Amino acid sequence: MSKAQQLRSLHDGLLVLPNAWDVASAVAIAQAGAAAVGTTSAGIAWSLGSPDGHRLSREEMVEAIARIVAAVDIPVSADIENGYGESPADVAETVRQVVAVGAAGINLEDSRSFKEPLHTPEEQAARLQAAREAGGRDLVINARTDVYFSRAVEPGARAGEVRARAKIYAEAGADCLFVPGLLDLDELRSLSAESPLPINVMADPGGPDVRRLADAGVRRISLGAALHLATYAATHRAVTTLLRDGTYEEFADASEVAPKIVKF
Repeated sequence: MSKAQQLRSLHDGLLVLPNAWDVASAVAIAQAGAAAVGTTSAGIAWSLGSPDGHRLSREEMVEAIARIVAAVDIPVSADIENGYGESPADVAETVRQVVAVGAAGINLEDSRSFKEPLHTPEEQAARLQAAREAGGRDLVINARTDVYFSRAVEPGARAGEVRARAKIYAEAGADCLFVPGLLDLDELRSLSAESPLPINVMADPGGPDVRRLADAGVRRISLGAALHLATYAATHRAVTTLLRDGTYEEFADASEVAPKIVKF
């Protein structure tokens, strides 16, 4: 079974997909027992000293994804932002390159680079079709819609817009619908029942836990940049304690955990 087929099979149940930004974070996720790992474009961009939001080049992102894929034995779903270009041909080229380095799936969003927030559903359908043709039948395509996350659509119209896009994206060859910014359980329950695609959400520390999301019908849960941000917070706490108290409690477990991860 290929890595893409492995990733596809994981969608038969609930898939919890932590997101990595470099080799060490990917290895840590795999060592913790995750069945698959996603990449976070925001975390990769920040780790390379760039802002989030389509600011890295295709080459920079593919290189980062290649390093992550090579470091773990579990399937990797690659966050390719908006495909590093507006046209279907741009998306196809990006997909060919990430598949060539071993990605088993992709996230492709319908936001634009430095332009108006969203592609029309028809534009995005053409881009999804190009991704499918370039990636083959087994590649898991997670179609991200930023209807909620970008606030590009008026609140009263968001539910209907997401449902319309779900239908069009399914027909274009997508496998999942990723709706970051939506964590309302009632709406997720309704959307999960009506969508032709399984629903992926971006979890949040202040939002519903995994069990409640699963009970609402969610089939895939990712973390976005949350793990990456947590490392900043942990570093800040550790240094604050060190400078204030001269003690090391905040990173006392590092010597136990690190040898399991840093083997390269």
